[in-house]
Amino acid sequence: MAKYKLDINGKTYEADVASDTPLLWVLRDNFGLLGAKYGCGIGQCGACTVHLNGVAVKSCSLPVSAIGSKKVVTIEGLSADGEHPVQLAWDEKDVAQCGYCQAGQIMTAVALLNKNPKPSEDQIATAMNGNICRCGTYHRIREAVLLASTKMK
Repeated sequence: MAKYKLDINGKTYEADVASDTPLLWVLRDNFGLLGAKYGCGIGQCGACTVHLNGVAVKSCSLPVSAIGSKKVVTIEGLSADGEHPVQLAWDEKDVAQCGYCQAGQIMTAVALLNKNPKPSEDQIATAMNGNICRCGTYHRIREAVLLASTKMK
């Protein structure tokens, strides 16, 4: 066990956990941040996606010891009131069905749009490829990302 001080959503959190504990479990079990979900545990489905210094990462396969002083942002830290342009586009395009993958999808979309504010449909498909939606709402996800690109400043 080791003590880790983490910058999450602009706040400092401390956890006393094993160094190989995945960030996902620290977020969920230690800090009650439940937006990132467990889907596969091997970084293939994207349900656990968070930002690490602005880059979308799979928190289920990222050990807490790898975080260091990097800033973590979860879906809870994206917007206090659900008014982030990507979240609004998700609502407008009625993307969610079961909703399980949505936090990871949104976090991946935000990272893409922060890096590339006007992506093509092919660029969106490539960026979102690491996020699986069991409900198959991929066309609405793509439409929401395109819409969000017009709303983001």
